Amino acid sequence: MISKYKGKRIRLYMKDNVKLAGALIFAPVFLLLMILFWKDHLWSLYEKGIEHTFQNLTFNVPLIVTSLTVSIVVPAAILFGWRYIFRKYSKLKKIYHRQKIARMILSNKFYDSKSVKSRITDRMVQKITYFPRFYYRVKDGYIIIRIAMDMSRFQSRFMELGKEFENGFFCDLVSTDMEDGFFTYKLLYDAGKNRISIDDAVVNKGSMKLMKHIDWAFDKLPHMLISGGTGGGKTYFILTLVKSLVASGADVRILDPKNADLADLEGVLKGKVFSRKNGIMMTLRKSVEDMMSRMDEMKNHPNYRTGENYAYLGYKPVFIIFDEYVAFMDMLDFKERDKAIQDIKQIVMLGRQAGFFLVAGAQRPDAKYFADGIRDQFNFRASLGQMSETGYGMLFGETDKAFVNKDIKGRGYAYAGTGNIMEFYSPLIPNGYDFIEEIRLAKEGTQGAQTATAASGSESAQVTTEEE
Repeated sequence: MISKYKGKRIRLYMKDNVKLAGALIFAPVFLLLMILFWKDHLWSLYEKGIEHTFQNLTFNVPLIVTSLTVSIVVPAAILFGWRYIFRKYSKLKKIYHRQKIARMILSNKFYDSKSVKSRITDRMVQKITYFPRFYYRVKDGYIIIRIAMDMSRFQSRFMELGKEFENGFFCDLVSTDMEDGFFTYKLLYDAGKNRISIDDAVVNKGSMKLMKHIDWAFDKLPHMLISGGTGGGKTYFILTLVKSLVASGADVRILDPKNADLADLEGVLKGKVFSRKNGIMMTLRKSVEDMMSRMDEMKNHPNYRTGENYAYLGYKPVFIIFDEYVAFMDMLDFKERDKAIQDIKQIVMLGRQAGFFLVAGAQRPDAKYFADGIRDQFNFRASLGQMSETGYGMLFGETDKAFVNKDIKGRGYAYAGTGNIMEFYSPLIPNGYDFIEEIRLAKEGTQGAQTATAASGSESAQVTTEEE
């Protein structure tokens, strides 16, 4: 049986990987240029021998200066260009990554050594007797690091290096696994390459595609919390969700207390968009009543089975899209706020089985409006745009994740219920994209498909009746 390829093993010499790579570039170019400059003298040496050449040797100072200058400057220029390419292309970054791992092993003293007498200096020096087996590999955009579980005294520490790898490689830890005597770290490298377009953000079997490697599996991990400041792309991301959900045939109810972009959908999603306080409060209450009614119906359904959800019985999912959630709560008096929070709490606590899902947007997810464990029920949480450490803490809770702000619209971080916070890019929106028109077309397409299905069912019933 051929053993599984583990990757390139990290060796002690790799602590100077970048210097070694530079030397391997510099030395051959330097030697080649020197040979070109001194080719006549070298040919004379070959033809007439060393003794004759040295007897007639004269120091050609201009040639010496020119050859040395060119042979040093040209490789140096190549090295400078190589450093640019090195930073630009991921294949060459592997050299730097392996150097980082080797230096991490040394700095953390994940090795054993003993004192031995040097044969050269006759002094006592440290010789490494144990160096751990770390393997590095890049595959399909992921960095995979495997560490041999060899029962060394460092073994437990080897299983706690996720954050070091995340912060050291500026990437996201996707998963850890124990396999074949190795502890494996899988990290996503260059998350921006996994960004998808809005047309690829589709709903399929209780899950919505948001990046190539990130899905919102709302049937299993319900409710979404979105946070982000002005200009971060929060509104476009919510509109993307609306468009995809409407296209899937879901029942989408929109609450926009600021009467802004989402409220413009009122002409398309008639009777489903609310921006006034009374309409929003009414929709929350009605959603709770609808959810309770559906739960009763499901219990009495002839095909009901314990453990199965709304989709198994043929019900459509219901999504309550609530933008500026915190701003709305601030508008209410104490009694109204308590009533609204109680309705929200029931939806997030009980909604998964019945197919009622909440998507809440807020500039800052203030803890006082997500109390009593409400925030933890939002199994998908996303930040978009630049946020403060306090904002990240409110959204994701206590974490040692190193957040880096970049001036890219639609870029942020996401927690998808997997235990890791990952860099996130919302689906790309083409210039001039008309959300109102696209959502209208998505709705008409869904209605057309439902009409065709109903007509097909009627024709089948009619044929059956005629045959009988």
